[in-house]
Amino acid sequence: MNFLKAEWKNLALFNYEIDAEILEKYLPAGTEIDIWNNKCYVSLVGFMFKKTKVLGLKVPFHINFEEVNLRFYVKRFENGEWKRGVVFIKEIVPKKAITFIANTLYQEHYETQKMKHEIIENESTYTFIYQWKNGKEWNTIEIETEKDLSKIEIDSEAEFITEHYFGYTKIDKETTFEYEVTHPRWEQFEVLNHRIDIDFEKNYGSDFRFLQTKKPTSVFLAKGSNITVKNKRKMELIPVEETLYA
Repeated sequence: MNFLKAEWKNLALFNYEIDAEILEKYLPAGTEIDIWNNKCYVSLVGFMFKKTKVLGLKVPFHINFEEVNLRFYVKRFENGEWKRGVVFIKEIVPKKAITFIANTLYQEHYETQKMKHEIIENESTYTFIYQWKNGKEWNTIEIETEKDLSKIEIDSEAEFITEHYFGYTKIDKETTFEYEVTHPRWEQFEVLNHRIDIDFEKNYGSDFRFLQTKKPTSVFLAKGSNITVKNKRKMELIPVEETLYA
């Protein structure tokens, strides 16, 4: 059964190389760090939820809203194949009810903050801006793109970042929640410029303080699509420590 249906639109993805050891304590049992070209990534992602339905119902004032999250990439071997997924460090949204539902039912790490977004269209470019307020300070991510769309190439870095179809949540050392996310392959806008003005430590803790002075390895803007989030399933597993760097 589908837990949620929506559109994910205009996904701004800022991708950083990170030491896999930093992520070890966040790694759900039964999963391994997913590596691309010998690089371990964490991504800061801003996007729009549109036409949101929870359990088939539209909740008034909770249909269209922003989200910004910090995530990393994992994989899980099951039934002879690899499942590729993401783990969220934190997901920021402007709606308290969304935070309550996600944290209660999925035991995710949602947080409610005041948020806003803007799309500026010029003759030849778009500029996508996502902002959220932490305390008295506004945090901002901004990407300027060309207007033409292009395919995300197979075996590219952009494909690695966008083509993960499962979410994994660490409940404790032996228990993991898994849920499937479905969507078609996305297209992307060519990125021309970007700007980041956020306090990484205040938003995400001391483990991610180093991102404050680190330049992104890559920046993408995916157009997005309709998506579905299926109901979670609980997995009781032995922690996968010896295969962390597999």
